[in-house]
Amino acid sequence: MICIPVTTASRSYEVMIGSGLLERAGETLGSLLGNRRAFVVTVAPVRKRWAKVLVDSLAAAGIPATVLEMRDGETAKRLATLEELAEELVKAGADRGATLIALGGGVVGDVTGFLASIYMRGVDVIQVPTTVLAQVDAAIGGKTGVNLAVGKNLLGTFHQPRAVLVDPAVLGTLRAREYRAGLYEALKCGIIGDVGLFRLFEERHKEILKRDATVVEHVIADSVRLKASVVSADEREGGLRQVLNLGHTIGHALEAETGYKLLLHGEAVGWGLIAATHIALSSGKLDSVTAGRIMNAVLGLGELPRVEVKTASILRRLKFDKKTRQGNVHFILPREIGKVEITSDVGEAAVRGAIEEVRRLARN
Repeated sequence: MICIPVTTASRSYEVMIGSGLLERAGETLGSLLGNRRAFVVTVAPVRKRWAKVLVDSLAAAGIPATVLEMRDGETAKRLATLEELAEELVKAGADRGATLIALGGGVVGDVTGFLASIYMRGVDVIQVPTTVLAQVDAAIGGKTGVNLAVGKNLLGTFHQPRAVLVDPAVLGTLRAREYRAGLYEALKCGIIGDVGLFRLFEERHKEILKRDATVVEHVIADSVRLKASVVSADEREGGLRQVLNLGHTIGHALEAETGYKLLLHGEAVGWGLIAATHIALSSGKLDSVTAGRIMNAVLGLGELPRVEVKTASILRRLKFDKKTRQGNVHFILPREIGKVEITSDVGEAAVRGAIEEVRRLARN
């Protein structure tokens, strides 16, 4: 088992990574849970495949667990879902000593984390991510949130988990599209600050796509290390942590503009990485060879869904991005492999050009 520490002002915890960990969850989490009641929040597909494995493991360790089911998909990431789950918790007898366990992908993790942060003014949460995206990114760092109609994650809190349990073996049941979507978040980590991880995508992308267990665990662990180091240095996104939003500025706008129905989040990040690279290239911040390497790495993970959006609509969406300050949109742009910068000095022409590039590639 690989243990990666996350050390923040509000809480320190470990991300535990290892094949078969879900079956050993009771043994692994027993000391953290003690005699607390656990409430597992999940969605129907994950419940069908993995909830019994988790609940049985907890039961074997003497930890009672109740399963709560929420609606599946990005469209369920709304305040109404929080209220529904909170009512269920009350009916199930959850008190201030309860621990919530998020069993699922990024949506489940974000919603459950948010719920834990506000239920009875705050209870503990443990993240047990079951998708690539959640394992390498969403489950780590304490960000929680739900969407509004005008934009993504505009309501939320910072609420660090007690622990994160990552079992790469569960990824074997993911659909190919969902598996690939999560890889864009891992590739993002390589561009931000891990040259070795980026090269792994360049040199062993076929093994990654074939889900080679050893290579996939390497990708997950390296991505987690990068995110853990950034979160430990900047828990609440006051500065450095903003770099983790590489690909998310235009990516979030694309998700919102297409009603959260066309793109998986990781796919939106994939398009966002291409847009950020195009902006950096056209602004003279990135050389053409490196831009080509990034583009090839993104497109080498598979075909991204076709997006048909109006440039003016995306520009309007950017005004509601969380990174916008006093009307200035902040972009994270690659400068070289392993180095990015945060800037608000991006002209509208460069943004328009990036959106046009996304549309052009989507038509090919």
